[in-house]
Amino acid sequence: MRRRTKWYAAVVGLATTGALVLSSGGASAHGYTDLPVSRQKLCAIGTVTGCGDIRWEPQSVEGPKGFPAAGPADGQICNGSVSRFAQLSSPVTPSGAPWPRTAVTGGQSYTFRWQFTARHATTDFTYYVTKQGWNQNHALTRSDLDLTPFLTVPYGGRRPPSTLSHSGRLPSGLSGHHVILAVWTIADTGNAFYACSDVTF
Repeated sequence: MRRRTKWYAAVVGLATTGALVLSSGGASAHGYTDLPVSRQKLCAIGTVTGCGDIRWEPQSVEGPKGFPAAGPADGQICNGSVSRFAQLSSPVTPSGAPWPRTAVTGGQSYTFRWQFTARHATTDFTYYVTKQGWNQNHALTRSDLDLTPFLTVPYGGRRPPSTLSHSGRLPSGLSGHHVILAVWTIADTGNAFYACSDVTF
């Protein structure tokens, strides 16, 4: 009888712990881009090491919505102003190497893809890119970006599936290293999710 009681207590303890983990994880579980591969995805899969907490939470780069008029502060755009993910806004990886880049072609159609761990009611997805001649040696600011999105995908308050792809034409006239900023704006909260991807045109 004593053994059964101990076993029951252990099961209840595990269930309670699991519920706490799920509830705390659920609060921070949302989404990120993997096409083109985002900085948080590179950290999550171990291509870039030394990233800290973002390795376990690539989906959690959540900050105020309303970009570019509102949203994360300049210098914190790629980490959504979440201080524990500050590595994402550094112009180089934690090891000091450049962020890995995806090759793209200006003027061509490109398929963007999001992975979601929580499917929020969605206003839209918007995409921005850095200007030609932007300053690559500091954390991304609004002055580095063309603040007119090159692609906006309205979503009308619907909830996306666990994986969502959509296509749009990349800007022409760019060459070399650039950053694409993807913003997923949530319809029923004051927040949005941010993802920076390094590309080479």
